[in-house]
Amino acid sequence: MKLLVAVTLFLLIHSGGSLRCYTCLFPTLSPMDCIKFPVKCLPSERCLFSTATGKTKNFPFVLHEMSCAPNSLCGISGQKNTLGINVTYENTCCDTDLCNAGTAITTTLSFALLPPLLHQLLV
Repeated sequence: MKLLVAVTLFLLIHSGGSLRCYTCLFPTLSPMDCIKFPVKCLPSERCLFSTATGKTKNFPFVLHEMSCAPNSLCGISGQKNTLGINVTYENTCCDTDLCNAGTAITTTLSFALLPPLLHQLLV
C-alpha cells in the first residue's frame, strides 16, 4: 500500500518535464467564469494570464484569458483596436504547474469574501 501511494505521488509530481497550464475555452469577464482545463505546454512555453480592459457603448469590461504562451508574449502590455473597440492589455507569465489561475482567483475570492467578513466584524 505504501509503495502504491509513493508511486502515485511520484507520478503526480513528475510531469515528464512539461509545464502544465490552465487554458480557457474563451476569454471571460471573470477569472472564475473561465471554463478552464489543464494542458501540457511545449518546452519553450510558459503559463500566461492575460487581462484586457476596454469600453463599448459606455459599458466598461475586463476580459481574462489563460493559456500556454511563448516567452515573447510574457511581460508585455499595450493597446489594441479590435473591432473598433480600444483595448488595453497586460500579459503576465509564470513557470510552475497550473500557476496561471491562482493569483486572479485568489484576488477575486478575497473581494467576494470581504463584505461578509466586514459584516461579521461590525455586527
